[in-house]
Amino acid sequence: MHPTLASLVQHTSLKLGVLTGEDRLDTPVRWAHASELADPTPWLDGGELLLTTGPHLAVHDEAETRAYVARLADAGVVGLAFGVGVNHPEVPPALLAAVREAGLPLLEVPRRTPFIAIGKAVSAAIAAEQYRAVTAGFAAQRELTRAALSGDRPEALLARLAGHVGGWVALYDLSGAVTAVAPGWAMRRAARLTAEVRRLGDRPAPASVVCAAGPEDDRVELQTVGTGQVPRAALAVGTDAPLGTAERYAVQSAVAVLTLLTERSRAYRGAEARLGAAVLRMLLSGEPDHARAVAGQLYGGLLDAPLRVLVASGEPKALESLGAAAESAAIRTGESVLSAPDGDGLVLLASDGGGALAACRAFAAGHDAVALTLGMSAPTGPASADAAYQQAREALLVARRRGRALVEHEDVATGTVLSLLNDDAVRAFADGMLRALRHHDEHGRGDLVASLRAWLARHGQWDAAAADLGVHRHTLRYRMRRVEEILERSLDDPDVRMELWLALKATDRTALDTP
Repeated sequence: MHPTLASLVQHTSLKLGVLTGEDRLDTPVRWAHASELADPTPWLDGGELLLTTGPHLAVHDEAETRAYVARLADAGVVGLAFGVGVNHPEVPPALLAAVREAGLPLLEVPRRTPFIAIGKAVSAAIAAEQYRAVTAGFAAQRELTRAALSGDRPEALLARLAGHVGGWVALYDLSGAVTAVAPGWAMRRAARLTAEVRRLGDRPAPASVVCAAGPEDDRVELQTVGTGQVPRAALAVGTDAPLGTAERYAVQSAVAVLTLLTERSRAYRGAEARLGAAVLRMLLSGEPDHARAVAGQLYGGLLDAPLRVLVASGEPKALESLGAAAESAAIRTGESVLSAPDGDGLVLLASDGGGALAACRAFAAGHDAVALTLGMSAPTGPASADAAYQQAREALLVARRRGRALVEHEDVATGTVLSLLNDDAVRAFADGMLRALRHHDEHGRGDLVASLRAWLARHGQWDAAAADLGVHRHTLRYRMRRVEEILERSLDDPDVRMELWLALKATDRTALDTP
């Protein structure tokens, strides 16, 4: 806090007397400024104690004196200190009356007290307060660091920070979910800020905003936590008044420590991402045993329980934020989650019913389909992850058509997609896509359409599809190469496989509907 008028009056060496405004002596003084100008306001910022001996004041003109005092009050001057015995033996009655009428404190400065002594007293008090704030900030930093190192979770750090600021604090993931709060009674207040946290996460980091947490009229400062362009978390600090210097030092220290706790090294994250991508490729290639062996302890728990596959597309920042929200939720609940790039999108594997999937659903609910589109599979095991991936891709296609941010396989499985295939535009697209293959089958050999249908139905498993057709797998491989040559499209592209499968389903329904 700054010095107050009362602290200056109580300063024994200054010998200041109070003539008016006794009830306003607790007003902080930002600076002491001496001016003998009739209008010093252009050189004031507000919050000053103005020092003058009044050589140019029209003290015999009551109207002009009132105008002078009014200008000072409008400029934010917190008090007037008048030096007597220099130009006036005492405070002029007109000035005293005008100051009393304006409600402005008026201090009498004796002849033996130089104005510079008052300025030095104010400066020394401000410097002492700044030193105290810095010292308290360093002490808070040491205390918060010790609290953070006392365990793996941030609750201890938040409890210490709440004590330093005299309010409450909360930590959020990017979905807006509260991951920790202190004291415990503040949970309901913290939960009201979910939408604000989501909006903050959409802004370039570092970012902060001041808001309110409901009818209690708490003043809440929200700050992002993390070092990258996409924050890893958000910190809320709720108090009943703006933070002081010492409290702000404590908050800044907490943000720095939380950043160290939530950010892992770039090299470690890169290695983990490469390992996760390798495990994912094995699962989607129908090699769950190899995937389990490679996953080890990092992802092993994920492969021991029902999981879901989620495929996302959209803006790069939204995809990165989605992955960060899922990872943050997984860390909080002790789950394993696997994510990797999928072309221009993202594919994610997470435990069914876990916090990571809940975070993804919540994240999608806060975004429109333009920024982010997600498709989610039904619950499955690692042995069927490849089929679950196709389910997620189909759900993603439906989400795009419907303009929704999230569609789950359960919605697709109810028949909503098949009903869409009756659309004339879809049937025209399907006929056009398969026309060259049907022409080949009608004028040549190879049964390419039937072979493609069997291969897609078996999710690209050569032996199983060849057995269904009654041909050798080498024969089937040759036919699939011919399909790629005729269509001039790669069957390695999941979008191509999905479109071909839907085209086959659309033409099948047309045949069934034809009398």
